[in-house]
Order: sequence, then structure tokens, then C-alpha cells
Amino acid sequence: MGSVFGRTSRPSRVTEQDKAILQLKQQRDQLKQYQKRITLQLEKKALLLLKKKRYQDQLLDKTENQISNLEHMVQDLEFMQIEMKVVEGLKVGNDCLRNMHEIMSVEDVERILDETQESVEYQRKIDEMLAGALTQEDEVAVLAELEAITQGEDVALPEIPSEPLPEFPEAAKAAPERRESKSKPDREMLAA
Repeated sequence: MGSVFGRTSRPSRVTEQDKAILQLKQQRDQLKQYQKRITLQLEKKALLLLKKKRYQDQLLDKTENQISNLEHMVQDLEFMQIEMKVVEGLKVGNDCLRNMHEIMSVEDVERILDETQESVEYQRKIDEMLAGALTQEDEVAVLAELEAITQGEDVALPEIPSEPLPEFPEAAKAAPERRESKSKPDREMLAA
């Protein structure tokens, strides 16, 4: 019957090797499509991770800003408390000054200062009387004599007694020696 239609089956030209090559190429194409899908999925995941990271960074920045704002508010509150204490201290100080001004007026202070000045002058007069204060002329003479001594000029000094000094008992001699031994280091220090 096959010959009725005029065609007879011919042997196919596709060999087993061609079939094997075709199968390998199909597998290669399938693997490439699979690789593309994985690459797309990885890119999507990477993009998603980047978005999450950026979002987390933004949250971290916002949190740091909030912490900074809170710390600034705490510092402002602490400083405000200090200012309030200062104002309270000033208020107490002003009240104290006002009370003191009520107790003591300017006229009272002037009167007390005048009385103090008078008392100082009165005491100075008493001191001058008791000390036998020098007159202006005496003071000029004393200063001139001091100047002459310090300049090395010949000044008439009192004479040194020529008679021997009286004898002291032993106890009296020991006391000055002790005083001299104590004052020697002081003299040596002064000389140095």
C-alpha cells in the first residue's frame, strides 16, 4: 500500500550522533535558562537586601538623632535647674540686702565711719603722747644722721666704756652662752 501513494520510505539522514548532539544542546539551553533564573533571583535578593540595609541605616540615623535630641534636652533641663538655683540665690541675697538696708541707713554708715575716723585720730594722739613723738625737726635730723651712717661718713658716735665689765655669777654666764649657741645658726644664715 505504501507504493500506491507513490512514496516509499527512505532511510533517514539523522544519525545517532546527531541525536546525541541535539540532546546535549537542549540540555545546555535548559541550563542557561536555569542560570538566568538563578541570576535574576540573586539580583532580586541582592536588591532587596540593599533596600533593607538602606532602610536599617536610615533607622539607625533616626535613632542616633533622637538620642542626640534627648541628651540635648537633658543638658538644657540640668542647666535650667542651675539657673533656677542661681536666681533663687540672687533673690535670697537681695532680700538680705534689703533687710540690712532697713536696719542700717546710709546716714548710719556715714556716722559710724566718722566716729571711727575720730577714734583713730584720738588713738594716734594718745600714741604720740606716750611714745614722745618726734617733732618735724627731730625727724629730719634723725633721717640725716641715718643717711650719714649709711654713706660711711664720720659720725660722732658715743664712746665705748674703757673699764672692765662686772663679773656675773656662773648661772648668769650659762644662760647667755645658750642664747649665743642658738642664735649662731641664725647669724650664719643671715651672713650667707
